[in-house]
Amino acid sequence: MPDDSRQKQGRATRAAVLGEDHVARAEAATTDFDADFQRFITEGAWGGVWSRPGLNRRERSLITIALLAALGHDEEVAMHVRACANTGATPEEIKEALLHVAVYAGVPAANRAFKIAKSVLSEGAAE
Repeated sequence: MPDDSRQKQGRATRAAVLGEDHVARAEAATTDFDADFQRFITEGAWGGVWSRPGLNRRERSLITIALLAALGHDEEVAMHVRACANTGATPEEIKEALLHVAVYAGVPAANRAFKIAKSVLSEGAAE
């Protein structure tokens, strides 16, 4: 049985972190095929983990970027670097998280993530 309160909390948190436009686009693109998956990530990741009180959104952003970089999920790295505008993680903190990636996940993963973050951060400077 779906947990509507977790769905509502998850949507609100997801929109606060990634932006309302991103969430609206994801919802508009949802089909019968991926509706269960969208509900799962909204409830589980956003309504469960991201909404917990143990870490703030800035801290969760930095952890998320490091994990995504270590795993080579480039599009998600870019999306979460952009989300730092909403979570308060600074470019300096992103840099420090990616230095950790170099030590614990390897230089190639960090090199790729630095390139992505540098590009995304320069987009923000151009706006």
